[in-house]
Amino acid sequence: PTKKKKKNGRLRSPTSPVSDPKLRLLLPRLHQQTFRSERLRFAKIYLQRVLRQWRFAIPAPSEKIAMYSPAFYAACTAGGIFSCGLTHMAVTPLDLVKCNMQINPAKYKSITSGFGVLLKEQGAKGFFRGWVPTLLGYSAQGACKFGFYEFFKKYYSDMAGPEFATKYKTLIYLAGSASAEVIADVALCPLEAVKVRVQTQPGFARGLSDGFPKFVKAEGFAGRLYKGLVPLWGRQIPYTMMKFASFETIVELIYKHAIPAPKEQCSKNLQLGVSFAGGYIAGVFCAIVSHPADNLVSFLNNAKGATAGDAVKQLGLWGLFTRGLPLRIVMIGTLTGAQWGIYDAFKVFVGLPTTGGAAPPPIKN
Repeated sequence: PTKKKKKNGRLRSPTSPVSDPKLRLLLPRLHQQTFRSERLRFAKIYLQRVLRQWRFAIPAPSEKIAMYSPAFYAACTAGGIFSCGLTHMAVTPLDLVKCNMQINPAKYKSITSGFGVLLKEQGAKGFFRGWVPTLLGYSAQGACKFGFYEFFKKYYSDMAGPEFATKYKTLIYLAGSASAEVIADVALCPLEAVKVRVQTQPGFARGLSDGFPKFVKAEGFAGRLYKGLVPLWGRQIPYTMMKFASFETIVELIYKHAIPAPKEQCSKNLQLGVSFAGGYIAGVFCAIVSHPADNLVSFLNNAKGATAGDAVKQLGLWGLFTRGLPLRIVMIGTLTGAQWGIYDAFKVFVGLPTTGGAAPPPIKN
């Protein structure tokens, strides 16, 4: 304990630390650092609990997972979380520049100048603004997208029968991916709305923890958080249909024409290389197909009370299709290739075959 000092024969309490003006200036920063460390600690605990649950749901790599069993779908869901959540978080700087180029083209005129503006105004840490809603939103989307795609692909194949499933396999890929994306976007939409607002309005919030309550308080819960759901479907459903159907077709063509040996005789490293190459090519097509809706989603989530007509009027049809497209092709191509690589690597890790290069599964009674 601190001893009290005598002054003029009286006992005097020591000076409180808070009375020091320098310490008073440091206190908000200390509180902020403590809050961040606590948030990271809770995130670590949550991740440990999730991984502990998956440990019981997914057999170890040495154990055989039966195809289309509950453990199979659990593994696909976990692979989707890792493939989408991690990759989208990694390209947050590119996504940040792209969104600002769509919203404020006069200020963010090009990719290089966009990075320069962000660096000058927000510093290096500004490049990852909005990474938390990006990670959580796209992890939830990836879980639903890949897990339900494997489910619907098997379900529609069984409905069609072996002959029609083989003959019309591309239609099955399209139907399965569209069905999965409808569900996945419901999980993504609220976090996507907060992400866009945080990224395009620097003074709005620091991240998800303060941005989400502020967004709900200002705009309402269901009304504004899900206002972009229909445009999000318009962006993501064509994107996902192209992503899965073109990937399955490209991988099949690679094994048929570019690699002399059948897929079963290829090494796992070669199969994963095919997955990345097929995913990158598919990603280029995905970016072109879904880009107009991506511009629309960014516009609606940024401008309060805006409509689709306002977006078309301000951006123009040409701008709706082309503004930010080169950057998005690079971003989505790399993103999609990495997603398929991570997803199939996880499947190989737990003892499952890679995706594509084989006919749809036959009916099992």
